[in-house]
Amino acid sequence: MAWVFLVLAGLCEVGWAVGLKMTEGFTRLVPSLLTALAMIASLGLLGLALRSLPLGVGYGIWVGIGTVGAAVAGMALFGEAVSVVKLASLGLIIVGLIGLKIG
Repeated sequence: MAWVFLVLAGLCEVGWAVGLKMTEGFTRLVPSLLTALAMIASLGLLGLALRSLPLGVGYGIWVGIGTVGAAVAGMALFGEAVSVVKLASLGLIIVGLIGLKIG
């Protein structure tokens, strides 16, 4: 169950990263509230996952999911640049996450 909590926490982290962009500096009420809820959910789920997962693995994978997810969301939703170097770098992060999981 800890892995489910961890993946959900990572997805919530992506949600609040995207939400931060949509709040326009916390000047928009609904996106600001949703972003705050995603932050609370992300940290709460991470806390639940860390009850049984090692800190380095849990935190590393949480951050990695957030990093890759936010980068992909930025490209897909906000028209951020896509390049071979950027995609290869995201691939390396994913390989690192797999290494943390199986190591």
